[in-house]
Amino acid sequence: MSTQSEHGRELIPRPEHTPDALRAALAVVDPGRLEEMQAQKDEAFALAVEWQSLSPVRSWVLAWARNIEIARRPELSVRFARAQSLLEHEDPVTAGEALREVTAVLDEAMRAVRE
Repeated sequence: MSTQSEHGRELIPRPEHTPDALRAALAVVDPGRLEEMQAQKDEAFALAVEWQSLSPVRSWVLAWARNIEIARRPELSVRFARAQSLLEHEDPVTAGEALREVTAVLDEAMRAVRE
């Protein structure tokens, strides 16, 4: 499935911010992370009960919506992977630029999912 938008080519439409929709989207764009997602969901729900607050669940939803946003947009995914690969570069200038790019991709994805 692909669509066109102001962000360029997308592998799938942006999912709703529900656990089931996020899981279904991740199963398409990055199925290798499903166990990680489930483990973090379990942690978030346990904290929500312990804290008597929905904030851990909200944080989990936003974090995974952001991760899926990156994975569903190939240009963001490439930028993110390239920057991550340079984070531990021996040249501190290159590593610093990589850190700024990782931050920029995360910020762009978060803005998109909060629209």
